[in-house]
Amino acid sequence: MTTPAEHLLPGTQRALLHRIATAQAEGRSPSLVAAVQRRGQAVWNGSRTCVDGHAPDADTQFRIGSLTKTFTAVLVLRLRDEGLLDLADPLEKHLPGTGAGEATIHQLLGHSAGLGAESPAPWWERTPGSLRPELADVLGEQTRMHAPGRRHHYSNPGYTVLGALIEAMRGAPWAQVLRREVLEPLGMRRTGPEAEAPHAGGWAVHPWADVMLPEPAEDLGLMAPAGQLWSTTADLLRFAAFLAEGDDRVLCAASVAEMKEPSAPPESGDWEGNYGLGLQVIRRKGRTLVGHTGSLPGFLAALWFCAEEDVAAVVFANVTSGPPIGEVAAELVDIVAEAEPRIPEPWRPLTDVDADLLALTGPWYWGTRTNILRLNPDRGLELRGLRGDGRGARFTARPDGTWIGLDGYYAGETLRIVRNEDGSVNHLDLGSFVFTREPYDPAAAVPGGVDENGWRGLGS
Repeated sequence: MTTPAEHLLPGTQRALLHRIATAQAEGRSPSLVAAVQRRGQAVWNGSRTCVDGHAPDADTQFRIGSLTKTFTAVLVLRLRDEGLLDLADPLEKHLPGTGAGEATIHQLLGHSAGLGAESPAPWWERTPGSLRPELADVLGEQTRMHAPGRRHHYSNPGYTVLGALIEAMRGAPWAQVLRREVLEPLGMRRTGPEAEAPHAGGWAVHPWADVMLPEPAEDLGLMAPAGQLWSTTADLLRFAAFLAEGDDRVLCAASVAEMKEPSAPPESGDWEGNYGLGLQVIRRKGRTLVGHTGSLPGFLAALWFCAEEDVAAVVFANVTSGPPIGEVAAELVDIVAEAEPRIPEPWRPLTDVDADLLALTGPWYWGTRTNILRLNPDRGLELRGLRGDGRGARFTARPDGTWIGLDGYYAGETLRIVRNEDGSVNHLDLGSFVFTREPYDPAAAVPGGVDENGWRGLGS
């Protein structure tokens, strides 16, 4: 007997409720709402509030702050996939005159363009965007803080520039392009740059007393692509499903996967976290979480998705600071993953057998190191050390008979099957490394040759 994917066990539901109740109480947030998705289906919603009878639900809008950046990154990747730009292009090629033109689009997406973290004063999150009518007002006089490409340095102005790039290439406002190309195809009808009832109000809570102060909800103007959006937990779960597998109406699976790849060295000391293209990537408890956190005065938000467990969690709070929102969302994923681990699909054999590929499987030796070559269900090849250690990768076939590495040490490297004149396999060539069926096989083309006296013991 199996538990249906659309239900969580009562104990799991109570653990989730306990976690958000603790977060709301200890974080002193006027309200907090959360939702969990498993295998593409919403399986739990919960909320806590300081006002009886006014708890937010899955349809209540909150500001999501920098989670907006992920949406902006999707729009840029769409431009790339349409052939309108290359991520290696300097910004100047498509948006001249910014003063940041030498930075590449890839660097802007991954926060390694060297731009400042914030726009010049006054504090852009609490003041009208009309105070910064031009990109020069956003970037300021000191455009660069670091040399482009050298390090990760989070930049809100960088995503403002990307928003301007989208508008220039689409000939339409960023918000209009976003609705047409992402929100409407994904059915995210309760997500947009302006609040629509029902929505939460933003609050600041005094650090030393249980009293509150309303926060302003400004239109951020040019800074909107960095943090303007309002959304609901229901809508962000739809977005999480898109981040899991892609959607050809918006962005193909390969491009979504590209967003999840680390784009620059992590901040010094932060070896468990990294940044892709508009997505944060963290490792915890042996699992990888991708998503983003966000904040604006009066609001906190977080979305995390774990591919290994196919679980996503979204958490919102309407307070400037308090609950550790990213940690809470990650712990919701942990609770489901640990209480109800993912049940694997049944093993099934391949529908047919490719004899040539089957003959390649089994042990191969790089020098004396034992490696195993496996045939995967997708008919790709996978090379791993015998004990799961060392260098390895998955490979996919090319039309010319070679194979290209997809990940790991050999990502992008070419695997060639080198044959004898009679068609039998002599060795594998992988990035100039020779893999043979026997350690230092004298019948194979081993670089440097093999001693003609062969293997010997100490006495010989």
